[in-house]
Amino acid sequence: MQEYVKELSKYIIAVLMTVHTFCGFLSLSDRIEKSSSVHVIQNMLLFSIQFLMFINLALVTNDMQYIFFYVFVQAFLLATAVMIPIVYEKVNRLLLNNMCMLLGTGMCVISRLSFKKAVKQYIIVLISLAISLFIPWLLSRIRFLKKLTWVYAGVGIVMLSAVLILGEVTHGSKLSFSLWGVSFQPSEFVKIIFVFFLAGALWENTTFARVALTAVLAGIHVVVLVVSKDLGSALIFFIGYVFVVFAATRNYLYLLAGAVGGSGAAWGAYRLFAHVRDRVTAWQNPWTYIDSKGYAITQSLFAIGTGSWFGMGLSRGNPTAIPYVEADFIFSSVCEELGVIYGICVVLVTLSSFLAMLKIASLIKDRFYQLIVYGIGIMYIFQIFLTIGGGIKLIPLTGVTLPFISYGGSSVMTTMIMFFIIQGIYIRLQENRPKNVKKNS
Repeated sequence: MQEYVKELSKYIIAVLMTVHTFCGFLSLSDRIEKSSSVHVIQNMLLFSIQFLMFINLALVTNDMQYIFFYVFVQAFLLATAVMIPIVYEKVNRLLLNNMCMLLGTGMCVISRLSFKKAVKQYIIVLISLAISLFIPWLLSRIRFLKKLTWVYAGVGIVMLSAVLILGEVTHGSKLSFSLWGVSFQPSEFVKIIFVFFLAGALWENTTFARVALTAVLAGIHVVVLVVSKDLGSALIFFIGYVFVVFAATRNYLYLLAGAVGGSGAAWGAYRLFAHVRDRVTAWQNPWTYIDSKGYAITQSLFAIGTGSWFGMGLSRGNPTAIPYVEADFIFSSVCEELGVIYGICVVLVTLSSFLAMLKIASLIKDRFYQLIVYGIGIMYIFQIFLTIGGGIKLIPLTGVTLPFISYGGSSVMTTMIMFFIIQGIYIRLQENRPKNVKKNS
């Protein structure tokens, strides 16, 4: 009987995830967005998928600690999906449900890879939610955010510089530092401050002089990250700057300048940094260097191919053969054991979240908050592109995490805060909509 459950569950999980993803895109429609029935269906699918995942883990490993952990994860997801709409009635349910689905997937996959890390990640998720719950309330009461433009820039540069000077070297890069035994990656938190800086600088003044000044300060952020050899984050900051400037000015010349500048910076990074050359070489032909430079990417591709459409089943694959799988290559682990269909649905869930962010931004009349939503959305989706693109050999590896799914406390906390910033802006939009926004038919 157990074998039937193990084998059937992977097909059922793929089908349920597909339906959940389809419901997410349905809820982007104005007519369905406010319908509670679609969101209730999504919640039921979420809880069913979690149940099947952890039951599968427990049956395959004969380890009941997964059932114990499942109870805590399910309690968190249930409280989040039910409590937040009660506290904030006008919350965007699509973003909330997508956040829960991605977090649930991450908790399950990380627990399969390392139970100790999963428990640590769970604690950080709880702390992140406790902090994030206050963000919509704060945004409804704080009125001076637009006045702190240069403070945002200064704080961001100081935080990144502190890591450059005091940070710990990890795989050749200075990414984090430890405080009271807890490791922090400040560049994750500076992403939020950086978006506020860009919005504050450009919401009412888009002259060439202001764009140039903003470029200088944004460039300092990027240069510090480059010197720290945190090139993945540097690229995310750069793309965030280019597209926020474009959103503020609607001038395609800035996009062209960004493309030219980005290409030049990429060439410079290739010439300056040996590990960048190694990653490009591995990307171009990983099979030639399968025992050295190309080992990680070839193992990632093997995992995705082995999983096929429906996956091998949780704990039936060998994702731990991939270096740093719980952080950099967790998408490959998802595809190997949960299936390529599930992996595609993860991509589509993140895409529907991004589209929801763009929809929210398009309805906002206040340019400051509009640019914040645009900036967060761009940085969020571009990070996903870098992570998944690197894992499937679409682009060279950058070493950034997959938001909400990869192991990493700074990443999950920052992404949750970003989502709740958008929730706070969305709630404010709904409260002001009858006065300021003409409802779409």
